[in-house]
This record gives sequence, C-alpha cells and structure tokens, in this order.
Amino acid sequence: MLELSKVYHYYGQARALEEINLTIEEGSLVAVIGPNGAGKSTLLRVISGLEEPDRGKITFLGKRIDGLKAHKIAKMGISHCPERRRLFYDMTVFENLKLGGKVLKSREVFKKQLDFVYELFPRLKERKKQRSGTLSGGEQQMLALGRAIMPNPKLLLLDEPSLGLAPKIKTKIFDAIRLIKNEGTTTLLVEQDAVLAMNAAEYIHVLEEGKIEMRGTKEELEKEPRVKKVYLGI
Repeated sequence: MLELSKVYHYYGQARALEEINLTIEEGSLVAVIGPNGAGKSTLLRVISGLEEPDRGKITFLGKRIDGLKAHKIAKMGISHCPERRRLFYDMTVFENLKLGGKVLKSREVFKKQLDFVYELFPRLKERKKQRSGTLSGGEQQMLALGRAIMPNPKLLLLDEPSLGLAPKIKTKIFDAIRLIKNEGTTTLLVEQDAVLAMNAAEYIHVLEEGKIEMRGTKEELEKEPRVKKVYLGI
C-alpha cells in the first residue's frame, strides 16, 4: 500500500531522516519505535504531506505522493492523527468529528463512521455536545483518534497516541487501535512506549537519529540485545 524509497529530510542543515526505506502492506499494523528526537513525527509528516522530502520517493497505492500538498494526500485516503491531538478546543466533540468526516460522500456513510467512533469510544457519545477543550487528556486522545478515522481512511497514521496518558487509558486506546485495524484500516503507528507498540504491531521498525537501525517482528526484536536493554528494560 505504501512504500518509501531512500527518503531524506532536513531542517536547515540538520538531517531529520536519512535513507528511509519502508514498506507497509495493505491491512497491516506496523509500528516505528525510537527515542525522542529520532525523527518519528517527521516521518509521518513527510508521508502525509505536511513536510516535503528533500530526496527520495513515496508511493501510495502505486501513485507517487511525495511533493503533493497535504489536502490532496488526505483525499487519496491517508489520515494523520498528530502528536498532542491538535483538536479544535472551542468546538464540541461532535463538531470535531463532523469536521473529520467532511470528505465523506453521503449522510449514510457519515452516520456509519460516526456510529463506529461512538462504538469504539462510548464516552465521546456521552460528551458529544461538550467543548473538546474541557475533556480530560484521555478523552481528548479518543476524540483525536475518532476524528482521524471519520474519513474512513485507507491508511491511518498515528503519532504517539499514548503520550501523557495513564496506563489504563493507554490500554483502552491501543485496544481501539487493534479494532480499527481488524476492521480493515491499514495503520502506521509511531510510539515511544515500545512495549505497547511491539505488543500491538505485526512488524516493527526501530528509528534512531533519523535512520532505521533495526526491523523485524516482536519475536525477532526481543532477541536483540540493544532493544532488550534500551526499549524493553530487560
């Protein structure tokens, strides 16, 4: 579904991504783990068109998307749930979700997606008339994820969905991510909580200082001494 080939990105003279080669198969849940500043958020921003790669090629469903504007990439079926949620805090829960579903073609499809979001997160249905800025951190993350799946995307990009959340809420968010994947949405997740990410994903890439240093299944990476020491605390 998605392929990155020798992708580089710079902020001025600082290299954020170096020769990224990455393939995402349709229907899969893939994770990218790594420390703060490794380039994880930049990777998603380059895919979704919020940043333009300086070199390399990105293809989505066989079509090149590197260099396209973000709104055009979104219309092709890529939805980006950003770090720190980026909600419209003066708008209600429903208004944020409605904005996420703006590209949908019919009321029937909109209602179907809205019902799916409310099924995933019943709390959002209870709070649908509440301004999103008054929600708890966990509820705001639920809303950010719900807004991202409202367009019924082909590919969902998730940036640090567990950031700042209590363990119980993290578990609820990741249960929802698995359900979204099981409904057929291909998902690329970047996450600092390596244990959560590795337990959820079918394949994992380890990004450090802008480069993919290791990749493999959970079982393969659990055998790597550096992963065990740095990411799993073993």
